[in-house]
Amino acid sequence: MAYTLQALANDCREALTHNNDLAGRERVRDLIACACADADFVAAYLSEETAQRKILYEDETFGFCILAHVYEGAKNSNPHDHGPSWAVYGQAVGTTSMTDWEVLSRPENSNPGKVKKARTYPLNPGDAHLYNIGDVHSPSRDGETRLIRVEGMNMDTVRRDKYEVA
Repeated sequence: MAYTLQALANDCREALTHNNDLAGRERVRDLIACACADADFVAAYLSEETAQRKILYEDETFGFCILAHVYEGAKNSNPHDHGPSWAVYGQAVGTTSMTDWEVLSRPENSNPGKVKKARTYPLNPGDAHLYNIGDVHSPSRDGETRLIRVEGMNMDTVRRDKYEVA
C-alpha cells in the first residue's frame, strides 16, 4: 500500500512528539526519504500540476509544514538558512546539487552574513537531508526536479537574514 500524506504527517508528528529535537528531526528526515522513494506517493503529490511551492500539510500542534516543490527547469538559490527553523529536503525526481556553507560571520545590523563553501553533494531520488537551525545551504538544479520538504514552521511570513560568499 502506498504511503499517504496523512500517514506521513502522522508519522512526523509521532517522531516529534517523542523527540522534539535533533533525534526527532532525523527521524522526520528518514520518513521523508521513504515518501520520496514511494512511486505512488510521488505521483499523488508531485504531479506536473503542482506549484513550485505548495503546502500540503501544516501541523496544528508542532507547526511543521510538509511541502511539495516542482521545478521545471534550472534554478539556483543563494546561500540561506531557515531562520529560527529547521528543514528537511527530500529528493523525489531529478538531482539537486546542494552546497553547505561555513558561516564566517552572522548577519548583523542589516549587513549580510559571510560564508565560504564547505562541500557540494548531490541529492538523488530517495535521498533526504536535514538542515538544522542555522545551517546555511544552497540548492542548484540543472533541470526538472521534484522534492518533498518539511519546514519546522511555516516560513511564508518569516523574515530571513541574507548571506553572501566571502
